Amino acid sequence: MKDFHNLKVWERAHQLTLMIYKHTTEFPQSETYGLASQMRRSASSIPTNIAEGCGRESQVELAHFFQISMGSSSELDYQLILAHDLNYLNEKTFQELFFVLNEVRRMLNALINKIKHDNESQKANG
Repeated sequence: MKDFHNLKVWERAHQLTLMIYKHTTEFPQSETYGLASQMRRSASSIPTNIAEGCGRESQVELAHFFQISMGSSSELDYQLILAHDLNYLNEKTFQELFFVLNEVRRMLNALINKIKHDNESQKANG
């Protein structure tokens, strides 16, 4: 079991979630229960699943929840594109959010690969 508070990826994903909440308040009121809500759920699912994975006992479970976070990041990726194309996000905001999202994805991918490598090493040595 790991303390998710100590993970830079969780911290960055949490910052991304706060940014998404801030910017979706500026969406049209008609999107309150539509795209804005979907983006908030996708964004918050990323650090939520990181935290849940850290509460599990095995590295396999940890990697599984990190992969769920990656899936949520893919959802958010598309939702950012859609929000931008609908002119709900200006270019600067879109680029900023997209940059942070990709930073989180790179960090998650590195952790997933490390866990897989460690598990393969244990199997080979065990």
